[in-house]
Amino acid sequence: MADTGGQGAFWNGRRVCVTGGAGFLGSYVLEKLAARGASEVFVPKIEDYDLVQPEVIRRMLRESRPDVILHLAAHVGGIGANRAHPAEFFYDNLMMGVQLLHQAWETGVEKLVALGTVCAYPKFTPVPFREDNLWDGYPEETNAPYGLAKKMLLVQSQAYRQQYGFNSVFLIPVNLYGPRDNFNLETSHVIPALIRKCIEAQGRGEAEVVVWGDGSPTREFLYADDAAEGILLAAERYNDSQPVNLGSGREIRIKDLAELIARLTGFQGRLVWDTTKPNGQPRRALETSRAEALFGFRAQTDFEEGLRKTVEWYRANQPAGSRAA
Repeated sequence: MADTGGQGAFWNGRRVCVTGGAGFLGSYVLEKLAARGASEVFVPKIEDYDLVQPEVIRRMLRESRPDVILHLAAHVGGIGANRAHPAEFFYDNLMMGVQLLHQAWETGVEKLVALGTVCAYPKFTPVPFREDNLWDGYPEETNAPYGLAKKMLLVQSQAYRQQYGFNSVFLIPVNLYGPRDNFNLETSHVIPALIRKCIEAQGRGEAEVVVWGDGSPTREFLYADDAAEGILLAAERYNDSQPVNLGSGREIRIKDLAELIARLTGFQGRLVWDTTKPNGQPRRALETSRAEALFGFRAQTDFEEGLRKTVEWYRANQPAGSRAA
């Protein structure tokens, strides 16, 4: 991982606001900020700050007076959640982002780092996805409302830099994973869902685990600790509004992923593919050279090792009701 000695200087004396800091990725960002010596970090918790409301954003900015905002907050979920709540995913993410960036500019914030999503890419983007392909088609339908809402932050970032000289950065991470992820089967992404299903089936002595789709799509995953490093490097070193991918550079089929997770969890039953459920985008993998060229980021965590750590964390922290009898 990158040496943080010289990077502490950037954070010295700067007040930092981390929206979504109480969440999965946010926990890693806060750890890295602390390691870099950032001493004034404000985390607006959702119970106190509904950032969909413009007046709440105004209050948050008044109270935190940030020099730098890391905007990680998002209303997000897997394919099932996106299909069930497309309007909420569109409205909440659009309103949060547009108002926050506008008011950050208005109140003189020095820099804003915004997180987009790989769901913003067109459904049939050539693999690996290059940032220049972002506008070459419509996103995959099941998560298009979410993807397009987040993509508006890129448009806004570029417009506000052009007209006002406002320094904002737009990063596009692939699907994240790691310890402390969301393991709620109603809203989780594929890795935590598969880990939980395999461990629970094992605990109950069940012979099969049902997996959505047919296993043919591919995905790329980035360990959350690596993603946090990329975000902070961009905050420290990058000052432009061309979008930048954050990924690991490793593409894997969902079928192979499911078999790998079954092996790492010790589940020895069958994987049953429910082809009545959607696959989502056919392939997803990012071209990641821009992040390395512009601010020196390259993912460090071996995928199988990251998965092993995630499995171990879930075993140690799984809800009591899901443990083996």
